[in-house]
Amino acid sequence: MSKELDRGGQAFVLGHPVGHSLSPALHNAAYHQLGVNIHYGRWDTTVEELGDRMAYAQSHRVIGYSCTMPLKDAVKPHLDRLTPFAEAVGVVNTVTWRKDHSGDKQAWGHNTDVSGIVNALHHAGARTHRIAIIGGGGTATAAVAAARFMGAGEADVFVRSVARAELVRQVAQRVGLTLNFYALDSFAQRASSYSAIMCTLPAGAADELIQYGGEHVSGTLLDVSYDPWPSELARRWESRGGTITSGKEMLMYQAVDQIRLFLGYELDQRLPQEEQVVHAMCTAIGLPPRHNESLRVYDAGKLQPQGTVPIE
Repeated sequence: MSKELDRGGQAFVLGHPVGHSLSPALHNAAYHQLGVNIHYGRWDTTVEELGDRMAYAQSHRVIGYSCTMPLKDAVKPHLDRLTPFAEAVGVVNTVTWRKDHSGDKQAWGHNTDVSGIVNALHHAGARTHRIAIIGGGGTATAAVAAARFMGAGEADVFVRSVARAELVRQVAQRVGLTLNFYALDSFAQRASSYSAIMCTLPAGAADELIQYGGEHVSGTLLDVSYDPWPSELARRWESRGGTITSGKEMLMYQAVDQIRLFLGYELDQRLPQEEQVVHAMCTAIGLPPRHNESLRVYDAGKLQPQGTVPIE
């Protein structure tokens, strides 16, 4: 049993802007279900303010930060350690504190976006023998790692500029995934050949990638945007016969791993009342409840699946 469950504390989502974030609803629903005295809030934070936030955590009972844009890369210089997992992905969305051998607090960085993507696609029933990634930014790095962890040896990446996707290429090299780059506007010509598609572009940026009508598709599309939902891309994909799942699913699943870490658990440990916790989180943001589902979990220090943790 985690000591964090008894002593309470604070946690925040950091980013700029951050007022739209659903993370407080997810985390607070989980902590309420668990009966722990933890308050999770939004804290608008620019890159220049990160140092102040890290100093605050050292002097207050802060158990964790969730980092969103534009902080996922900028936070790394403020950390004492990165998990090997975060080192491979190259960006951090989760900061926690652990005591070293001398009892001093050390700030650790991890990335839970990958498990969010994997579990969202798993829940949607996606097959992963042919994978496409749309976009080449920060979220695309997590998509690259997710593709590898789902067993893919290669993936096709659709970008406006290959030169601006260098970080994606570097992550693929670290995790052993072969990438094939194509022009963004060529996705429609190849769409029907994919079993799983991860669109990592901002809301609205992918709306015109495919048109209504045209060739039938059967793959699963994860569009990481969720406001509005369904996105225009998702509507068009579904109209052609494909399956869709939203960024809300990814957000909820990655938050489960953040909560494990914030409460002092390892990623291969179940939360108490985990089925009820996940149910409460889904209800908080308007997702259907989960029943008898197995969450895929990953060891923080390894780049390979650790199996599954069933929700009973």
